[in-house]
Formats: sequence, structure tokens, C-alpha cells
Amino acid sequence: MGDLSGTLEQIAARVDALEQRVHALEHPAEEPAPLAVALTTLALPAQSAEEIAAQTGGAFPVLGKAMLGIAGAYLLRAVAESGAIPMLAIAAIAIVYAGLWLVWAARVPAGAWFAASTTYSCTSALILAPMLWELTVSFKVLSAAATASILCAFAAASSALAWKRNLASLSWVGNATAAAVAMALIATSRNLAPFAVALLLMALMAEFAEVRGHSSGGRIVVAAGADAGLLAMIFIYSSPRSARMDYVDLGASVPIALGCLLFMIYAAGVCIKTMLLRRRIAIFDLCQVMVAFALASAAVLYFGPETRQQLLGIVCLLLCAATYTAAFVLFGSGCDPLNRRVFATWSVALLLCGCWLCLAPPTMAACLGAAAIAATILGVRLRRQTLELHGMVYLIVAAAVSGLLTWCANTLALASPAAPTWVVCAVAASAALCYAAEQHAADEPWTLQWLHIAAALMATVAAAALLVSGLVRLVAFMVEPGVHHVALIRTLIACVAALALAFSGAHWGRKELTRIGYAILVLVAAKLLLEDMRHGHLAFITASIFVYAISLIAVPRLARLGQRVAQP
Repeated sequence: MGDLSGTLEQIAARVDALEQRVHALEHPAEEPAPLAVALTTLALPAQSAEEIAAQTGGAFPVLGKAMLGIAGAYLLRAVAESGAIPMLAIAAIAIVYAGLWLVWAARVPAGAWFAASTTYSCTSALILAPMLWELTVSFKVLSAAATASILCAFAAASSALAWKRNLASLSWVGNATAAAVAMALIATSRNLAPFAVALLLMALMAEFAEVRGHSSGGRIVVAAGADAGLLAMIFIYSSPRSARMDYVDLGASVPIALGCLLFMIYAAGVCIKTMLLRRRIAIFDLCQVMVAFALASAAVLYFGPETRQQLLGIVCLLLCAATYTAAFVLFGSGCDPLNRRVFATWSVALLLCGCWLCLAPPTMAACLGAAAIAATILGVRLRRQTLELHGMVYLIVAAAVSGLLTWCANTLALASPAAPTWVVCAVAASAALCYAAEQHAADEPWTLQWLHIAAALMATVAAAALLVSGLVRLVAFMVEPGVHHVALIRTLIACVAALALAFSGAHWGRKELTRIGYAILVLVAAKLLLEDMRHGHLAFITASIFVYAISLIAVPRLARLGQRVAQP
């Protein structure tokens, strides 16, 4: 307020001076304006220039000080080349020198945070990064563990100094510089473990700052560095020993431990932010958790014990139970819907991966069929459309793994019908039970309608294929079934299915059944042309056409009959 009042007084004085000068020009005979007013008028531009210079924050002096800092770094480099002071002493002095610039960046005045803080922190990074590179790679003065510790300390110091005033630029420069140098040394060094551990510690610090609501500068760079470091470790140490002779030997437990720690860091961060702090899950967190889990899984599969596949499958199933609990129990009505959808999607993926890793295909198909029934029933009871969708996903995967889809295609259209296996019958029964457990309403959304159509279609196809296979086996007791016998049986079963679906759909108010019944009639017409008539057996062609004609007449009537029976 004081600055504003002073500025207003200066503007008023300037206006008065201008009025007096205009008055003097219009009345030259009168006494001229006082000398003090003229001096005030001339002094105003100088004061405005000072204010403008103060408001700019002194960008040129800041840059000048930064250049002096770079010059000091080159001076230390020259002293190191001269050999006057031991290299370790020069390294210690340079590290302290870079740290002082980092402290200076955190202590700049509040009005110059952006320009001065960013400039001084960049100066500190430009001093430290080349020095560590030369001392580690060129001069071999610092070990990989010592360099990794210094980088981790630099990132921690930048985050700590930026914590109180939430200086995003200072935190970003410190973390990004430490992560970039660590990634560069991973690419050139033959000792990967220390830098990978340093990147994990940086990731932990960044996640802690993010959870506490402080600026986690360089978080994406740190996460990318941790991912790249672990990926490089897995790639290098999974190759033959002859291809990595120059690298330091690591035990099989090191990549596994680092991969699990990486996943635990980001998984814990996501759980805290979504479950405890009730925040909306970010796209970065969503992607990073999946990347970390993939890297941890790869480490276990490459370096784990003989039972690694089963162990990873059990972990997936346990995580599936946890994510299902979070999605449908912990995330209540006040939670962001995106969190629930993300955790529910993770649950489906984890269950499928766990079953694939732990179980044989027949057992996996049977378990997924049971999971489909349970998800459908719970979805109906709890009114959770998401669970009904999960049940449909499990049912489709079970049908594909068990061979139900292939067997139905061969039985109904392609080859001679074969006997179904027990798992095919189990998955077919699961499809029928899932559809029977679903509830239907007149005003249900289109997503539920498509789910009901998919479940009804799978149950109908499976039932028709079983009937065709059973009838062919029954005919085989009397005659040797030929292609014309099979064609007639298929036409007969398809027409019977259309009649049954038309009546039951109208009777129970399930429109999808009636629609499928009419669709079957269209397909049977194409079947008569492509299969029945192609074999040329007139008696069986006549029988097929007769059955089809009767079905065309009876289907609409049965639909109307079902409606009348359903009415009270």
C-alpha cells in the first residue's frame, strides 16, 4: 500500500507540472513555473527507471554471478590438472562448492525465486555433473558406489532445500540432474547396481514428496531412469555370461529385489493417494505402476527359482483379491469413479495372468468359468454392471482356452462333429448359468443389453453344438452318418433352437432371445445354399427345406403365443 500511495503522489505531481507548463505556454506574460516543479518533472523518469530495474529482479547480475560460479569450477579443473592438490581433495572441494550454490539457490529473496533460484540451481548442476562424470569414468577416482551416493545426496539436498518454500524449479533441477547422470553412468559403467539403487531412492523421495503435497520436481525423469536402469540390468544379466564379461557379477536376487522394490514404491504411493488421501489417480501413476509390475515380473521370471512361474501366479492372484477389495469395498460412493474402474480393470488382468501362470489350460478354463458365474451373480446382487462385464470377459477367455469356440465352429459348420471334452461341457454349462443368473429390465442401458445378448448367444451356440453332437452319436448307432445326415441334423437343431428361442424370449420378456431366434433363421437360409444343397442328396435336401419352411411359419406364431401366455 505504501508503494501504491507513493506512485499516486508522483503521478499527481507530474500532472500538476504538466498543467503549469501548459499554463505558462498559454500565458507567457505571467511568472514562469517554479524551478522546483521543473526539477521534480525531470526527476520522475529517473525514479521510474529505478523501479523498473528493481522489478526485473536484476537478471543480468544473476547471470553474472552464475558465470562466476562456472569460472570457479573451471579453476578447480585447472588446479586438478596441475596436480598441485590431490584429486580426492579437489573432488571434495568441488562437491562442497556445488552444494553451496544449491543452498544459495534456496535462499534467494522471495521476489526473485524463478530467475535466481533456477539459475543458481542450474549452476550447481553444471558444476557437479561433469565433475562426477570425469572422476568416475575418466580419472577413476570415485567408485560407482561413491558416485551413486553423491548423486542421491544431491537429489535429497535439493528436495530438502525446496521443501519449506516449495521451490519447484530447485527440486526439478536437482532430481533431474541426479537421475540423468545416473542413467548416463548406467549406460557407460560396468557396475549397474549402485546407480539403480540410487535411482530407486530418488523415486522413493519423489513419491514421498508427492504424497505430502509438495512439489516433486523431476518425478517423471526419476521414474524413467529407474525403469531404464532396471530394464538394462535385466537385459544385460539375462544374456549369456560370455556376452557380459566386463560387468560386475550380481546374484540372481539383486534384480528381483530391485524390481520388487520399484513396484512396491509406486504401488504404495498409488494406494496412499487413492485410498487414504482420496485423490484421483493420475495417468502417470497408472502407467508407472503397470510398467513397474511388468519389470518386476520379468525379473522374477528371468532370475527366480524353478517354481518362479507358480510363485508369480500366486502373487498375481493375491494382488487380484486386494484390488477387487479396493475397487468394490474401499472405494465407496464418495470415491472418484476413475479409481474404481482402474482397480477393477487391474483385477481382471491379474486374475487372468495368475490363472495362466499357475494352472493348466483345462483347469484354467474351468476356474474361469466358475469365476464368470460368481462375478455375474455378485454383479446382479450388488447391482454392479462392472462385475457383470468381468463375468463376460472370464467366460469368453474360458471358452477360448477350453476350445469351446473351436469345437462349436467345427460341430455347427465345418468338420464332422467330435465328442466334447469335460472342460467344454463345463464351460458351456457356465455360459448357461451366467445367462440364467442375469436380470432383465425394460429400461436397462444398451451396455447391459449387449452383455445379455453375448451371454445368450454363447449359451445358445454351446447348447446347439452339444445337441448336434449328441444326435450324430445317436444316429451312429443305426447308420454310418454321412455329410448329408450331418447337414440335416444341423438344420433340424437350428430350426428347433429358433422355435424355442422365439417362444421363451416372448414368454420371459427377454428380447435378445427372440432376436437371436430370428437371426438363426437368416443363417439357416444361407446354410441351405452352402451346405445342404451342395451335397446333392434330394431326400435330405427336401427334408431340410421342409423343416425350414415350417420354422418360418411357426416362429412368429410361437412368439405371439409366448406373449399371450406371459400375460396374466
